[in-house]
Parts: sequence; structure tokens; C-alpha cells
Amino acid sequence: MELVPWRPLGELSTFRREMDKLWDNFFGERFPEKAFGEEWYPSVDISETEKDLFITAELPGLEAKDVNVSLSGDLLVIKGEKKKEKEEKDEHHHYVERYSGSFQRSLRLPVDVQFDKVEATFQKGVLKISLPKAEEARKKSIEIKVK
Repeated sequence: MELVPWRPLGELSTFRREMDKLWDNFFGERFPEKAFGEEWYPSVDISETEKDLFITAELPGLEAKDVNVSLSGDLLVIKGEKKKEKEEKDEHHHYVERYSGSFQRSLRLPVDVQFDKVEATFQKGVLKISLPKAEEARKKSIEIKVK
């Protein structure tokens, strides 16, 4: 005879899976979590070369005038607002996933940068920020001398 741990809520997980299947069959796919009121944060990539740090943020449906970028110390802040599109008077929504409202994304930079040379461009819903590294932050290779 084998001992099996008793899980008092085990039936609830089975019930949850069955409800998820029912929900999926009815709507075709599960609602994403953000559809239930969570805040939206733009997706961000951070990369670097020897001389520069690059940040790319996806901001679909926004224009450059809707976005603000600021840098204070090693904290880069991207914020803005996506306005809700005008609804028709007799329009009834069955499914709403698109986010509208304000957002703010704060990123701590991994290196010191030259504040006066930071550049930001915005094209087709993609924000690109180029941050030249400060001279002290650049990696320096040290030659090993043989005696």
C-alpha cells in the first residue's frame, strides 16, 4: 500500500481546468490578464555596444507627441498616454483587448551616460533611444606585459 498526500483543494484545480476549457470553447481563446483592468507597460529592449546603450520601446497606436522621455541620474522614464478611440453611439463591444490610458515605464540604466548626447526617435510606433556611454563607463582592455 502506498501513501498519497491529501490535497484538499485538488478538486478545485480540476474544476478550474474544466472551466478554462469551457471559456476557451465559447470565446475561442482565453482573455489576456490586461483585459481585466491591469495596467499596460510597453515592451522594452535594452542593448549595448562598446560605446552606446540602446533602448527600444514598442508603443503601438501612439504618436511622438503622446510620449515623454526623461533622464535623471541613472533612471530613464518613458511615459505617455494612449487615448481611447471615439465610439459610435449604437456600437456594442463583444471583446475589448486594446489598452487606453496613461502609462509610465522606469528603467535603471546599467552604466553612466553622456546626458547632453542622448537622442530619441519615434517611427511607426517604435521609440528608439540612443545613450552614448560616459568615458568612465566604457570597457577598457588592459594589456598584460611579460617580464
